[in-house]
Amino acid sequence: MMIFLPRMALKNLFRYGRRTLITSTAIAIGIMAFIIVDSLLKGINDDSERNLIWYETGSAAFFNPEYWGDKDYLPLDRPVKESQSLIENLRSRNIEASPRIDFGGDLILYKDPFPEDGNLQVHLTAIDVDHDSDVFKIKSNVARGRYLEAGEDGLLMGQWLAKDLGAEVGYDVTVVTRTSGGYFQTLDLTIVGILESDNPVVNRYGMYLPLDTARYALDMEDMATGIYISLPRGSAETKTLAELAPLAEELDLSLLDWRVMGADFISLAETKESGSSIILFLVFLIAAVGISNTLLMSIFERVRELGMMRALGMKDGSIRALFLMEAAGIGLLGSFGGVALGGLINIPLVNKGIDYSQIMEQGDMGYRISGIMYGTWDFSTFVTAFFIGIFMAVLVAWLPTRRALKLEIPDCLRF
Repeated sequence: MMIFLPRMALKNLFRYGRRTLITSTAIAIGIMAFIIVDSLLKGINDDSERNLIWYETGSAAFFNPEYWGDKDYLPLDRPVKESQSLIENLRSRNIEASPRIDFGGDLILYKDPFPEDGNLQVHLTAIDVDHDSDVFKIKSNVARGRYLEAGEDGLLMGQWLAKDLGAEVGYDVTVVTRTSGGYFQTLDLTIVGILESDNPVVNRYGMYLPLDTARYALDMEDMATGIYISLPRGSAETKTLAELAPLAEELDLSLLDWRVMGADFISLAETKESGSSIILFLVFLIAAVGISNTLLMSIFERVRELGMMRALGMKDGSIRALFLMEAAGIGLLGSFGGVALGGLINIPLVNKGIDYSQIMEQGDMGYRISGIMYGTWDFSTFVTAFFIGIFMAVLVAWLPTRRALKLEIPDCLRF
């Protein structure tokens, strides 16, 4: 019996070839959809985390303890003092570090050369021209024009912001701001480069000028609003941050990692992950409905066959095992097909992605990806989907088989 039932189940799969094909195809489509959706959602999250670190937060940063609570107001009166000595200390530990000054201002535009007069509240970031690229990737994202030079009154602007303003390389702008002492200050800057970044925040709001230019205009001397560092991801990052904690305490500074600095994004990602789980559940639910319909038809169409087997003396347990083996075989075929199709479709998603830059330019989804949505390889998803496909087929087959076995043999033969 141990050999007979599997052999009979295998023969039945081929004997009802069309039914097997239809049912296994439904399973394959469900498995494929699950893999693709999961790949894209995880790819979006991974790229967003990476772009957050590469363009906004670094791996971690040192701040004045009173700065971060009011960071949205971009205060200049709570800086990191003697920033250069801290940077030299970090570099002596083989840790790349770079200072930045974040401040707000009123951008003034004039009709010549801009399309019209106007003003706009903006967030500006002063960067160390020589060392910012040790931590961030702004330098490699200049699409038009050139990168900043130390000491110049130059400005880098995100491409979406430049497009909205009608700005081009060579245009002059005026920024009205306040110094660290609270006095009004005017900066006359020339746009030297347009940035095209993987991070939509840079494209939509980015404005960067040389650190020494900002320090002079804002009376910041050797100060910075934050000292940002770059660390390898993983356990090494955690270990290094733990080693740097005493240094931060000694200097009376706060050391925040990227998860704290990007808390708004992390919260958004967690919220959307819950929504993504619902989407994945619905994908599987739709697939389960299709599978259940075909399996129910398959089993109820064979009620007479079931009655014949019982009339010939076959026990209910053996009949149930036979039908569940057939369902497992169909699930196995569908899972193989779904994993294969999902893997094949995922190859171009990982290598080329899906371009939806126009959608991102028109609206802010909260993720840190500006144009190309890439998939990712997560083999645990493939394994999970494979076994769920088999389990789902067996589970769906269990109920109608159980119901059919409750029928009397004459009722089965008249079915």
